[in-house]
Amino acid sequence: MKPAELRAMTVDELINKEHDLRKELFNLKFQQATGEIENPMRINTVKKDIARVLTIKSEKLKAGR
Repeated sequence: MKPAELRAMTVDELINKEHDLRKELFNLKFQQATGEIENPMRINTVKKDIARVLTIKSEKLKAGR
């Protein structure tokens, strides 16, 4: 997910996106533990997406104060 797409979202949308990404990360880790993961590099991508969401959410909250 590109940062420009995330910056266009509201804080509530970012919170929902973070929640969805964390669910996906949990499922990917579960798949990895059971040996049925198809693309193990997806874990790294999801972690980076979570970091992007948190960074942009933080920027928006600081700007709002």
